[in-house]
Amino acid sequence: MPSIPIAVRRTALLPAGILLLAACTGQGAGISPGAAPDDGAVGHPVTLKNCGRTVTVEAVPSRAVSLNQGSTEILLSLGLADRLAGTATWTDPVMKGLEKANATVERIADNQPSSEKVLGLEPDFVSASFESTLGKGGVASREQFAQLGVPTYLSPADCGAKDNSGSGDGVRAKPVTMDDVYGEVRDLAEVFGVPERGEELVAELDGRVEAATRGIDASGTTLLYWFANSEAPYLAGCCGAPGAITGELGAKNVFDDTHEEWPQVNWETVADRNPDVLVIGDLTRESQTAESAARKIGFLESNPATRNMDAVRNKRYVLLSGQAMNPSIRTVEGIELVAAGLRSFGLSG
Repeated sequence: MPSIPIAVRRTALLPAGILLLAACTGQGAGISPGAAPDDGAVGHPVTLKNCGRTVTVEAVPSRAVSLNQGSTEILLSLGLADRLAGTATWTDPVMKGLEKANATVERIADNQPSSEKVLGLEPDFVSASFESTLGKGGVASREQFAQLGVPTYLSPADCGAKDNSGSGDGVRAKPVTMDDVYGEVRDLAEVFGVPERGEELVAELDGRVEAATRGIDASGTTLLYWFANSEAPYLAGCCGAPGAITGELGAKNVFDDTHEEWPQVNWETVADRNPDVLVIGDLTRESQTAESAARKIGFLESNPATRNMDAVRNKRYVLLSGQAMNPSIRTVEGIELVAAGLRSFGLSG
């Protein structure tokens, strides 16, 4: 996800005739909260290897703070709302099925919170989806939290074979996979003393992927993923969450020749590659131009460089939340929606 501030707003109504698909199976079902994890240190302390660090959590967290929406939605799906003291940095409405649980957790900021706000909650555990949030230039570094005795956890999808040292959104040496996401689920379930819930959630997510991709062969189909910005659009490179979606469906990303997470590409190059389908981020923030799908589509259909592309003329659009375009449990939603779109366009093999 381009690492820029966000603010929530309503999404404009979409033009008539646009395909807006909704995932129909299991979305946001998660795990019933049930009994709270046992604070009697069953399985604790827990020690994990995480993004080049050894992290030890002495007891089940009771005042955790999750600094990104993706991390929060994992914890909510594990039935851990009562263990969360706060959450921040959101691009979209909460996943369907998690609204009630999410309403019980304090949103300390729609965008990146200050370290003072986070520390004011007296957290005993901090998790994040992106190094840009939990690192240099973010809320605070992991070293700073460690000095205060607060263990931290960073999504392995943002550090494994990924270089975040540049000015952009990182460069990947190899593609992220759903196994990276499932590993994060299992790690967080272990930290909170609910490993069985982690296995249940992984099984549910994997089952949804299998159901969505069954019988699809999109090997002759090209896709382009547009996250944000109309002047210098952020488009997906080979190896982030869009790469995982594309790989599961057997399709081809027209910008799979770059390992940048979200390279900015000019529209003339986009038109030259002429993808069969445009996968469009439908965001509810206002940080960039053309955040909502409606505004993106309006741009595509009026811009001289893009309006004659095959996907635009045939209105082959699939709309995804921002979270579905990041490595998260919502990536499963992305697989479901893109698969359904390919079927509806007659491009599924």
